[in-house]
Amino acid sequence: MDRIIFVVANYSREGGGVAVVLGIETSCDETGVGVVADGRVLGAALASSMDEHARFGGVVPEIAARAHLESLTPCLLSAMEQAQVKPGEIDAIAVTSGPGLATALQTGLAAAKALAFGWDKPLYGVHHLAGHVAADTLEHGPLPARSIALIVSGGHTSLLLLGDLARDPIVHLGDTVDDAAGEAFDKVARLLGLAYPGGPAVSRAALDGDRAAIAFPRAMLGQGYRFSFSGLKSAVARQVEREPDLSVPDVAASFQEAVVDVLTRKAVAACLEHGIDTLVIVGGVAANARLREVAAERCAAAGLALRVPPPALCTDNGLMIAAVGDLLVEAGHPAAALDLSADPSAPLTKAVCA
Repeated sequence: MDRIIFVVANYSREGGGVAVVLGIETSCDETGVGVVADGRVLGAALASSMDEHARFGGVVPEIAARAHLESLTPCLLSAMEQAQVKPGEIDAIAVTSGPGLATALQTGLAAAKALAFGWDKPLYGVHHLAGHVAADTLEHGPLPARSIALIVSGGHTSLLLLGDLARDPIVHLGDTVDDAAGEAFDKVARLLGLAYPGGPAVSRAALDGDRAAIAFPRAMLGQGYRFSFSGLKSAVARQVEREPDLSVPDVAASFQEAVVDVLTRKAVAACLEHGIDTLVIVGGVAANARLREVAAERCAAAGLALRVPPPALCTDNGLMIAAVGDLLVEAGHPAAALDLSADPSAPLTKAVCA
């Protein structure tokens, strides 16, 4: 079906004895299925219903859930065909069980339970945000013993202190107190008359703008590692109201620079304060070219290693969930029961969500 985009990497199952994990992601408007073994990609398929939500200016849960129903089977078949695996060769099934849209989560969870029961495979409920972190391991290999992760997605902006993702608790250094960075991008795009989703639209407009044209506020700098982007969004609204003829590219570039400045300053400061030499930036907003550029500059100046997945692994996908499942299997983590429930507001304290 025409919604499906394939993400493939070459893989050879030499030596055998490696667990093959199938991952299913349906937390929002992307239906993702991925197959991973030993931290490497076998095959994947992704279907997005984004275009069906565009006229509403945001994701409509019931539309997303129906799209998942339509896309799950084609994605499953496509991913397994690319991976060249049969049901009997799958060793475990991982699925996003939270957080996310309730009806969307339920769709993927029901499919994963059916496969686990029908194929007699262990089931792992995975935290969506841990999946974003694990996505980086598919590109750069295992995480170091300690690292700082900056998660920047549509509804979440968090600075995390990480150990072993599969075994250790996840420590929050700071989270968003109101609008996350991705939400601010969407709302500012709407203010500027740009397309949904706002992140890519603002980023494109900013290419032709002056980043120094408007001195938008840098909220909560010097106030620990919490984030606040609601005031920045309001500042953009007031600026546009006062000067309706302002250059849209200038506003977009100045807004984007304010977000990127805060994110990178806090992330680098967290690494230095905690004596950690590796920063991992993940989530949908991590695909933003200006964020990647400034983060690279500031990490280099501070002597930090920077890890950011390629853009295709930043947005929601099934591979990131399979990657967590792969780590959990390797760590000997117990499987979930088949009565595993979805948790739309699951807190991020560990990689499993059960």
